[in-house]
Amino acid sequence: MAVFGIFGTKTANVASSTYYGLYALQHRGQASCGITVNDDGVFHSYKDSGIVNEVFSQDIIEKLGLGQMAVGNIRYGTSKTKDRINAEPMLVNHVKGRLAIAHNGGLSNYMSLRNELEMQGHIFHTANEVEVMATVITKERINAPSIEEAINRAVSKFEGGFALLVMSPQKLIAARDANGMHPLCYGVRDDGEYVLASETCALDVVGATFVREIEPGEIVVFAKDGVRSIKDHCGEKPERLCVFEYLYTARPDSNICGCSVHLARKRAGAFLAKAHPVEADVVIGAPDSGIDAAIGYSEESGIPYGLGIIKNKYIGRTFIDPGQNVREDKVKIKLNPVAETVRGKRVILVDDSIVRGTTCARIVKLLRDAGAKEIHIRSSAPAFLNPCYYGTDIASRDVLVACNYTVEEMTKLFGADSVGFLPVEDVFKLGASGTCKGYCAACFDGKYPTEVPEERERDKFDRKISEGLPTDEQLSVF
Repeated sequence: MAVFGIFGTKTANVASSTYYGLYALQHRGQASCGITVNDDGVFHSYKDSGIVNEVFSQDIIEKLGLGQMAVGNIRYGTSKTKDRINAEPMLVNHVKGRLAIAHNGGLSNYMSLRNELEMQGHIFHTANEVEVMATVITKERINAPSIEEAINRAVSKFEGGFALLVMSPQKLIAARDANGMHPLCYGVRDDGEYVLASETCALDVVGATFVREIEPGEIVVFAKDGVRSIKDHCGEKPERLCVFEYLYTARPDSNICGCSVHLARKRAGAFLAKAHPVEADVVIGAPDSGIDAAIGYSEESGIPYGLGIIKNKYIGRTFIDPGQNVREDKVKIKLNPVAETVRGKRVILVDDSIVRGTTCARIVKLLRDAGAKEIHIRSSAPAFLNPCYYGTDIASRDVLVACNYTVEEMTKLFGADSVGFLPVEDVFKLGASGTCKGYCAACFDGKYPTEVPEERERDKFDRKISEGLPTDEQLSVF
């Protein structure tokens, strides 16, 4: 998921700028997207399932009109939350005004918060965590002197990782969880507009100069009288940036915590070459996010890098597609080997990660059919052994291939000659040139920075909501 926002004091085509900002963040999700424009306190909003250029036509952008502020969201919904109803930004009307809210991340206490609110009489219409967050913020706003104070009170009740944008009629407010799990930064354009985004690449696209990261736990208020920071929650918890941002999620041309994502991935490849060396003729990367690590592996090992697989640029990222059948169908038309690179060669295939193992066997078969003599799979991420509660679609160990097979069994399952994973200890070195003080690698090492739910009742609940089926509780009344 991703957020994007613009704040200015003059009327401008903020909808168009937000469109391009979201386009730059498309790699973070393909389920849905949305834009809300604020024109002197009047909100105009549009959102739908699908990718940015499918959802927003020129006509829709024009209908959103001009304004001084805008908030946008890219959602990579899970298999249970892909419907249009879960798209963001979410609009909230309450006795003290109106809000548009968008987020990136996941709350580990989502279900407990939701249950508590439902017992108080609140009704929810989506399976989206942002609806719960919006409800808590609105409840606090009733008694708080300002929207920023309401957010300041509300975030202490959220457990997990989030990057949050809240737009009121007069202000645009950014907030980041105290662990700083998900990135959020802002920049400024020559016209004085402030631009907020999940990644720096989106700032580049709209011509904004990077100013700084929003600090873990910080709330930043953009208003007509200037920019103000609230740091009541800064330092409450140790910094724990999601290391998967460096390994997969972010674009390689982005910088996170002062570290180039491209360089971080090259480091991963170099560490991988040291940990799992093998005699080979060529190193290739699984496009696109495996290429940087493959270059790093090649440079460290001295084995030449080659273009071994071509990706159909019109097919999205299979990891973030909801549903196993969808992922497998797309793999069939997504990749094609370059026979001249691999024919008769001992090939090292570097992929960014092996989560469900969806693509590995298929890619190995493609390379074998193209004449590869040997195929050695190397993952620039450690083995996924634990579910993620903070925004990544890894809900159960049941779907994690490394939880169900040994390395030797995976090698046979994929039809490869060997399989190797990046050692867990090396992931904490990837951002060595940056400013981050710590990382969350719970999906690899099981060391969660927050308490996690004992049961995943949410999965069953959300699935039934998305499929239009009654929950067990609803069935009990018949």
